[in-house]
Amino acid sequence: MGSETGPRMDAGLPVINFSGDDVKAEGGEVWRRRSGEVREALEEYGCFIAEYEGISPELRVQVFKAVEALFELPIETKKKNRYEKPFNGYVGELRTLPLHESLGIDDATNIDGVQAFTNLMWPNGNHHFSSNLHSFAKKAEELDQMVTKMIFESYGVEKYHETHAASITYLLRALKNKAPHSQNPTLCLVDHTDKSFTTMVYQDHTNGLEVQTKDGRWIQVDNSSPSTFVVIAGDAFKAWSNDRIESPTHKVTIRGNEDRYSLAMFGFSNGIVEVPKELIDQTHPLRYKPFDHIGLLHFFRSKEGFKSKSPLQDYCAL
Repeated sequence: MGSETGPRMDAGLPVINFSGDDVKAEGGEVWRRRSGEVREALEEYGCFIAEYEGISPELRVQVFKAVEALFELPIETKKKNRYEKPFNGYVGELRTLPLHESLGIDDATNIDGVQAFTNLMWPNGNHHFSSNLHSFAKKAEELDQMVTKMIFESYGVEKYHETHAASITYLLRALKNKAPHSQNPTLCLVDHTDKSFTTMVYQDHTNGLEVQTKDGRWIQVDNSSPSTFVVIAGDAFKAWSNDRIESPTHKVTIRGNEDRYSLAMFGFSNGIVEVPKELIDQTHPLRYKPFDHIGLLHFFRSKEGFKSKSPLQDYCAL
């Protein structure tokens, strides 16, 4: 659990405790201490492991049962998962990444969004799936909102948080990494940074996520505990913070004979992302112009963005 002297470390990543009423008491001593720990973790690593009691053992079992059932559907059904926004639809049958498969539920914290996805996959309905995935998304949202509010307060710009929170919609991606049936690490998801504001990763008992540190080391992340999320800052958060916060490069590799199931909830702003004037000073001159977050996604998927070594820089850096 979190300590009085700071978060403990797990293979190099900070582990921060968000469980208990004292953590949620905004403005209290524990809240302020956690805010400092979150800020330090995101500035140094761009991510951390969050211990969070929001997902009950019962909900965890039902969520992964629902996710496994989703991936058992015929490929023709899964391919119906298409959205106008980049990153939202079905991904699978990739020649370069044959072990990766994923689907996206847009507006996952809204029951109507989950229901629309469910009805697409199961035209006769599937209450078990829609109820449990929506419940999961709401709990992940609670953690995400806590983290972002702590950061805004830590930087002294809490007056902007309400507007920010109102602009965020969540994409929940269900991911399956098929077992390679080998003890050699096998790449399932290539090195990348997320284009989100934040990403919340929750997985089953099979690890696979790796995060790169500032000095180029790769950390194998153990978030197999039922009560842990990995919180990752995306490129939009990095830009908003005027480069104070890291957007870490990460990948997924797995080994062995078990499939890996995970859920990743991405927060995207439906508005303009802008560096708060309070985060601009002599040490941190303004580095990014205001930008449309969804526009960043479209740029990243364009021919120009695909060739870019740093889409964020090319899209909105000064």
